[in-house]
Amino acid sequence: MPNNLFARTEMLLGAEALEKLKNSKILVFGVGGVGGYVCEALARCGVGEIDVVDKDTVDETNINRQIIADTTNIGMPKVDAVKERMQRINPEIKVNVFKTFFLPENADFVDFSNYDYIVDAVDTVSAKIEIVKRAKENSVPVISAMGTGNKINPQMLEVADIQKTSVCPLAKAVRLLCRKNGIKHLKTVYSKEIPIKKEENGRTPGSISFVPSSAGLLMASEIVKDITGIRND
Repeated sequence: MPNNLFARTEMLLGAEALEKLKNSKILVFGVGGVGGYVCEALARCGVGEIDVVDKDTVDETNINRQIIADTTNIGMPKVDAVKERMQRINPEIKVNVFKTFFLPENADFVDFSNYDYIVDAVDTVSAKIEIVKRAKENSVPVISAMGTGNKINPQMLEVADIQKTSVCPLAKAVRLLCRKNGIKHLKTVYSKEIPIKKEENGRTPGSISFVPSSAGLLMASEIVKDITGIRND
């Protein structure tokens, strides 16, 4: 039996798969409610290098759903918080941080061709489309998170191609732009749950701990299955 941090993972996936994960380099855009859990799971799976992109800082209102947030790190850059957390999980993991929001106008700061997988966990539709376009141009696999706000039922989350999504307003907007930009396929995690809408929330959606986290874990599972080639669907 292997005697290391990832012994149980090796027992499940095998030494070859674990080596593939160790040699993988993944780029994560957005480390909030969804992206933070993607990073958490990938670090615990033994991924060797993860780069994170986010300009936001930890806020008290993040604590209800974001795994990187607690009362000790309010005001800390989220990329620093997630880096510290991943390195506490696996001291050997390499983490590079980019303290910026990814937008079409500043997209050149990162070279997509350097990565084995791209994670889109941002909220801005224009940024999502630019991430997907650049991933496709560089032939790098990409997975994109759709909306998890105003939802309370994680059982209604699904992994699907963007063209097969329904119900989710964000998925609809992304789907239309994908068609306009000639993007035929995009792996997504989305929810068929009808959002709970409350007037007092205004434009900011309400949220809870178990929907964004479940979406992030689903995304991480797809990444690991794609990298290792091991599926049990």
